[in-house]
Amino acid sequence: MNHIILKARAKINLTLDVLGKRDDGYHDIEMIMQTVNLYDTVSIKKTYKDEIKLETNLKWLPSDDRNLAYKAAEIIKKNYGIKTGVFIELRKRIPVAAGLAGGSSDAAAVLVGMKILFELDITTTELMAMGKELGADVPYCIMRKTALAQGIGDKLTRLPSCPECYVVIAKPNVSISTAYIYKIIDNESIEVRPNTELMIQAIKDNDLVAIAKNMYNVMEKVTSKENPVIGELKQFLIEKGALGAVMSGSGPTVFGLFDDEAKAKDAYYRLKIYSQAKDVFLTTIY
Repeated sequence: MNHIILKARAKINLTLDVLGKRDDGYHDIEMIMQTVNLYDTVSIKKTYKDEIKLETNLKWLPSDDRNLAYKAAEIIKKNYGIKTGVFIELRKRIPVAAGLAGGSSDAAAVLVGMKILFELDITTTELMAMGKELGADVPYCIMRKTALAQGIGDKLTRLPSCPECYVVIAKPNVSISTAYIYKIIDNESIEVRPNTELMIQAIKDNDLVAIAKNMYNVMEKVTSKENPVIGELKQFLIEKGALGAVMSGSGPTVFGLFDDEAKAKDAYYRLKIYSQAKDVFLTTIY
């Protein structure tokens, strides 16, 4: 095999709780993540020259070792002594710096793809350990589907699959610094937190209404304070029939869960002409 094409899928946060800052500077978090069918396409080809080449459809996106997908190829080549090269082509659809783990998912796809392409004897656990070196979300992006993430996001527990539904995703035209949001959270008391156990039970019960009702992200209050468009998008989705809506990750992306395809499509098309939403997607649970 000389060529492989993989789908690097986005994630959404059904819950996100920040438990506190650790001595190493990271934060202990607890969150429930879900993969959706919005994806980047990752193409990997073997080359004879000992180098990594990366191209994307976004000309402004770094194509060197500042890109996690490039770093993922580097770590596989280094750890397994691969002396030939690869050409990686990323077709980006997942918005960048949006709280949807697009970069982490691209890196995960490269790790998985190179394992297959070079027929490497790597367990999923070993692959996830390498992913952790690249970023806290990468191990989850290798595991995918529904999971409870703890620690810095790397301690993962598989959960039953979420019920099928429609997901409308909207990213406003604002930029968010995750590090800045964490800094603010460190200096504020968190008064309301998600009920993780209740959410896990709702997932086990396959109860979409309870899942939507219990979605909560402690970062949202901080991020939306400076970016009120986040609250506006949430309200818009609820008014258009979403069972629940919440911000994903550190933002600024907002998503809503729908049990009715017609309502989801109506919300999607209306958001496409809504000036506050830069990127809008209609997708489903993976």
